[in-house]
Amino acid sequence: MSSPTSPEPGPFTGFPEAALDFYDDLEVDNTRSFWLSHKEQYDASVRAPVLALTAALEDEFGAAKVFRPYRDVRFRTDKTPYKTHQGAFVAAGPSCGWYVQVSARGVRTGAGFYRADPPALARYRAYAADPDTGPLLAELVAAAEADGWELAGDRLKTAPRGFDAAHPRIALLRHRSLSFGRDHGFEPSVIGVPAFAETVRRDWRSLRPLVEALAEVLDDPFGAEPA
Repeated sequence: MSSPTSPEPGPFTGFPEAALDFYDDLEVDNTRSFWLSHKEQYDASVRAPVLALTAALEDEFGAAKVFRPYRDVRFRTDKTPYKTHQGAFVAAGPSCGWYVQVSARGVRTGAGFYRADPPALARYRAYAADPDTGPLLAELVAAAEADGWELAGDRLKTAPRGFDAAHPRIALLRHRSLSFGRDHGFEPSVIGVPAFAETVRRDWRSLRPLVEALAEVLDDPFGAEPA
């Protein structure tokens, strides 16, 4: 999000080709010297459109977190300092909500939960296994896939402890995170126009029932702050 001293974002006009060019070049030269010499291009062509897009959607979905462009390389063998995409996330619950990112490959939208601590994961699996709530979750997931969303997320290769491998919803029970993504590509006529904000709005709306169900399940029932 912008700081109190930053100017308010202007209207969203689309993602310019310069945003894709920036990430094309950054993938080739991911160095501090490249970043410093192209910082104005990043601010104008990447960060400003992301801020404008999330501001346009804030009335319906809430304020977004626009992620920092710097990678945490402390425990990684890959020491390249900058992310090769710019993402923004709107939370509906703990580690659960809506997502949009721009990279050299264009724009991708998504939603779901990307992490769950052990108590939250236990609540998710109980919900998925329950004979009353589990079928509803399966229907929401199937509807999203039928609508063209790509199901993703970290998942176990085997059944989680305490669950039968023959459970009718074992595929959902194996998930440790559950998310959906959709690529919109890089054509200027699609992502480079003001109407793309409404495309993202429709995407997020289509997954709202699933996101809100997951957020309620993952949230601490006693109202404690997530760890």
